[in-house]
This record gives sequence, C-alpha cells and structure tokens, in this order.
Amino acid sequence: MSLDILRDTQARRQDVGFSTSVRPGVSASGRRMMGWGLAAVFGLSGCAAARAPVQQQVDQTPQVAALNPQPAQTVHNAAKIAPPAVSPWVAPVVPATARQAVEDAYDAVKKRRWSDLDRLAPLAQADPVLGQYPRYWALQHRLQDRTLPVPNDAVRQFLHDNPDAYLNERIRSNWILASVRAEDYTGALRIQPPPDPWSSVQCALLMAQHMTGKPAHAAAVLDTFKPNSDCWSMLDQVAADHVLSRKELNGMLRDTLEIGRASDITRLASVVFDDAAMVQFAVLMKDPQKWLSGRQKPKPGAETELFTIALSRLARSDDRIQAAQRIQDQWAHAVPKADMQWVWGQFGLVAALNVEPDAARWYRKSGFVPMTDYNHAWQVRAELRASPIQWDRVAAAIRKMGSAQAAEPVWRYWYGRALAAQGNRQAAQQYFQSITDDLGFYGQLANEELGHTPQLPPQPAPLDSGWVAQAQANPGLQRAVALFDLGWRREAVPEWNFALRGMSDPQLRGAAEFARSEQIYDRVVNTSLQTRQVHDFSQRFIAPFEGRVAEKAREINLDPAWVYGLIRQESRFITDARSHVGASGLMQLMPATARYVARKIGLKDFSLSQVNDFDTNTVLGTRYMDMVLQRLGGSELLATAGYNAGPGRPKRWKSQLQAPVEGAIFAETIPFTETRLYVKNVMSNSVWYAMLFSGKPASLKARLGTVSPLDGTQTARP
Repeated sequence: MSLDILRDTQARRQDVGFSTSVRPGVSASGRRMMGWGLAAVFGLSGCAAARAPVQQQVDQTPQVAALNPQPAQTVHNAAKIAPPAVSPWVAPVVPATARQAVEDAYDAVKKRRWSDLDRLAPLAQADPVLGQYPRYWALQHRLQDRTLPVPNDAVRQFLHDNPDAYLNERIRSNWILASVRAEDYTGALRIQPPPDPWSSVQCALLMAQHMTGKPAHAAAVLDTFKPNSDCWSMLDQVAADHVLSRKELNGMLRDTLEIGRASDITRLASVVFDDAAMVQFAVLMKDPQKWLSGRQKPKPGAETELFTIALSRLARSDDRIQAAQRIQDQWAHAVPKADMQWVWGQFGLVAALNVEPDAARWYRKSGFVPMTDYNHAWQVRAELRASPIQWDRVAAAIRKMGSAQAAEPVWRYWYGRALAAQGNRQAAQQYFQSITDDLGFYGQLANEELGHTPQLPPQPAPLDSGWVAQAQANPGLQRAVALFDLGWRREAVPEWNFALRGMSDPQLRGAAEFARSEQIYDRVVNTSLQTRQVHDFSQRFIAPFEGRVAEKAREINLDPAWVYGLIRQESRFITDARSHVGASGLMQLMPATARYVARKIGLKDFSLSQVNDFDTNTVLGTRYMDMVLQRLGGSELLATAGYNAGPGRPKRWKSQLQAPVEGAIFAETIPFTETRLYVKNVMSNSVWYAMLFSGKPASLKARLGTVSPLDGTQTARP
C-alpha cells in the first residue's frame, strides 16, 4: 500500500471539525490542567460531537464591529417561545471532601486501582454534581470485565437512582454488551437500548435476537456491522448459520480491502475463506504478482475471488502502469466481467489517491460495477482533475452513486456544474438552488453560481436572559461545566451534548451563551450549530481574545479573517488543545515547527513549554502561516493545505496537474481526507469571518483562485 493511501485511510474521519484528532484542553480560569480522560480505560470514544466546526465569541475591537449585521437583517423566530421564568441560579454547595473523593476515584481508574472505587464511591455521594461518577466507574469496570458475573442488581439500582442522566444511557449500553457476552440473550433484549446505540450495541442486540429465535436478515447484518469485537462475534455466528450469501461475504471483504486496516482484512478473510483458501490469501496479500505467476483461468467460487483480489492488489505496486498492462494482456478475460471492472476501479482509486493522470482512464473501465461511497467519490474527483474535463463523464460518475450520497451538497454542486457545462443551465440552477441554504463550502459556491451577492444570514433577535438562566440551572450542563473545570474534557463533552437533546432553538442559544460565559468556546459553536430556524453567527463564528489574534495577523500583513478561519478549524479557540500527534496550542504547532519558526524569527530563550502560551503560540503560528504562504506563491488555498499537510505536498499536487484548475477543484481533489476537509472548512470559515469583520460581501471563488501546474520542486517542511 502506498504511503498516500495509508495516510488517507488513517485520516478517513468525515467530520468537519478539528484538522487532527485533537484532545482539546480547557481555556477558562482554573482549567489549565489537561484531563487524560477515561475513554481509553473503558474503551469508550466519549466525544460524540468533538469535531464539529468551532466556536466564536463577539470580539469588541473595531475590526469585528460588523459582527452585528444591519438592523434590517434582524429576524425573529418563526414560532416565538416565551422565555422561561427561572429563579436566579445558585451554585450547589459541593463539600470539599466529596469532590476530592471524585478526583481520587478518577485517578484510581487511570491507574486501574479498582478496589479503591468501592471505598471512594460512598464518600463521593455527597457531591451533588459529580457524586455518581465513582459509582459509575466501578460499575463500568464490572460490566467490562468478562471474568466477573454481570452485576444485574447493582445496575438496576444505579439506573433507578439516575433516571435521566447521561450515565444512565452509558450503563444501559454496557449492560446490553455484558449480557450478550455472557450469553444472556433474553436478558439483553429486556434492557431498553439508548436512542442512538453504538454499532457494538446494535450488533449485540442483533446477535441476541438471532439467538432467541428471530434469525437475522442479511440486510440488517450488512447495515450494522462495524469492525469491533461485538460485531465480529455477531458476524461469526450469522456466517456459520449461512445468513449471508457468498456474494455478500465477498462484497464485505472487498470493501474492507479498499479502506480497512490490515488486521480487519485478515479477520474478515477468515470468515469468507476456509483454511486452505486462507493460506492462499496470505500468500497473495504478501506478493500478488508472484502468486499470479503461471496461473491459468481460475475455477468458479473461492478461487475466482482469490484471483480477483490478487489482480486488484497489483494496483498498489510501484509499477502500476506495467501491472495494468500485464492484466490487460494476460488475465483480463480470466475472471467475470464484473469482477474485472471492480479491479479497474481499484486501479482508479489508487491512482486518484496518488493524483496520477491515469486515474480517470482506469475508472472509465470500471463500468457500472457497485463500489463503496468512498470509491464513487474518488471517481468523480478523478474526472474533475482530468484535462480537459469531460463534464458528461463527471455527471455519469455522480449518477453511479446511491441516492443518499448523490444528495450530498458536494455532489449536487458538481452535478449542477456538469449540467451547466453541457448547456442545461435551467436544470443546473435547480441543483444549485437546492443547496443554497447550506452554510458550508458548497452552499457558498452554489450561491455564487446563481449570481447571489454573498451575504450573512439574518441575525436573530436578541436572546432573552431567561434562556441563559435556564441553561445555567440545567443539571446536565452543570455536570459538564464541573467536568470542564477539572480538565476532564472526554467526560465533559458527552455530558454537555446529552443535555442538549430535545432543546429548542432559544434553549440551544441560551446554552451556547452559558458556554461563552464559561469560556468553553468549542461548546459555543457546537451548540449553536444545532439550531434549526435561526443561525446566530455571533456564536457560530466566535472571535474571542479581544482582537489580539487580529493584531498578530496585521503585524505581518496577514488577513485576520484567514487566521481566524484557520484557528477555528485547528483548535476551536482552545488555548491548550493538544492533538494525538503532539501539536499544541491555539494554532496547533508541532514541536519541530515551533522550534524552527522561533529560530527563524529570532525568538530568544524559547522552550517548548511556552507553546501553549497565547502570545507565543499566536506569534509562532501566524509567522508560520506567512512562511508557508510566501513559499506557495501567496495562495491562501495552497498555504492552508500546506499548514495542515506540510508545504511540500501542495507543491507536489500542483506539479501533477495537467492544466490550470479552479481552486474548488484543487480543494476537492486533495488526496488526504483530513486535509481536504480541513482546507474546505478553513476557506469557508475565512469568507464568513471576512464578511463579519468588514460588513461587505466576500467571494469564496475569488479567495480560492486558480491553481496552475508547477514543476516537481520539493519544499521540505521545517
């Protein structure tokens, strides 16, 4: 597998928030310690909406005075809701000894001192906000330890004591999993599942139904399965019971070969093939060319599938073009036509991810064979990057998609462009019009295609303080804030998100303002993004820090809107954010980059301990943005990609262009999923910030510009 494909596979998380797997710290006073979180201990992800676009606070400096749109734009909610009558909020009294017991229990879980929890849980009960957490951690441990009996009575008591809390839902989920693992299928089906269960819980429930006389259907298995231990157990059982056809199992394996991890590929292959075929599978995965040498036309069944997989793996060889020719000359007629078309789709995918010009040609040989959504998307991107663009082929590639994928704003936009290029302007406008309410990258572009002057959405009517008071009195939000104060972000974020369920627009705006008052900036945006009838940009595009970011940008003639747009994507304005790869602070600087920039600008006595300092981080970050911008010809589009992936990569992607392309095409065809989403979000953010700061229309198309081919000169990232 090429390095580009590996990186793209690792980055395939399709959210629109952080550019990396950031574990944000906390920025309010008293939240300086980074919480490790207990998700790793319990095997829980914990952060359901952790990567949605970022937060914003009204900046009162002159350059953001236009955050308040003109009075004529002000609108009221379509259905007015009277603000609640809420008594002034009084913070609950938390005994110091009880809160200390909670903190000691947290430390005990991190160190796996499970016996300490039984001692600390009763002491923590006196904490009216977080007192149930030690008891919850102890119960979670018992549910997840397969050597222990399922503590049914203790779980029932906990659920009775915490009827409406987030922890209730987590315990129920793990109770279902523990019951199925203990083969108490009837008991598992008696437990009320949460509204939106994890895939592991869905698989466990499907397994329980299957084992209690309600055989699973193949469609349910295919829709539910994800590569985790509970789903593997379910798949093993239903495969042994012949619920899935050979064709369906082969399809699962092919999809996993395309985008899965090596361990998942091997695990699924063991379900598909018998022992003898697995020996052959292991050999061909190691060296497909050697395995194919001397082989004749395969027999139908497992041998044909192995042969097809071996041909597809040649796409990942260094001599891809020569391998394709060998297939054409020697083996193209050895397997059924549909299987060969799938092979060519794999060649197209690998070439597209390596931005090679042959990608579209190989994709065109794939016919209408079903592919994953991921591969369908890359066929469209390959056609967009072809020179000259054949818009009829772009349209045809989009028509191959399923209805749900084709309805996404990205593909509705490009289908509209394809129709317009073919002269069907009326139909094109209908496609553009269908996504004009989308406030993201493609909604902005669609509005420009229709000739609409870019403008901010109407500013909603001022929020009554009663809604903020209601949020402050919400027990779930109180728990979340207490967890944020302790630096336990992995526990705090899901508590906050759970508390938002079912809230009306005014309630959500009130909760966002509560988050603003606590300086929990990522929750300001993520909460405001959930409103349905109003779009409060003073929350969604918060601009905190009293103009200090803009000041650092202006010192070196950077556009403050671009800087804010990038920070919003990088850290959500959390000053001590830290990614899994070690990037730190507001502008997510890697240690080597921070040292390089500090040395270049003559920052004396610099140490990495200063990276999370606001002034140091913004100085180094904006200077690095400027360095990358200058190296990439002044293009904010390329510099944004370079900031995320290193400045050498945009240069290489440019060097592989066959002709100039519009910036939107370059952005959409970036081969790293993380970087592609990052660039589109940063550029979209920047346009909104530009209009907020200036009060004037701003064009995304103009900001994206045009990208022209470049020679293959490499630029090393510091």
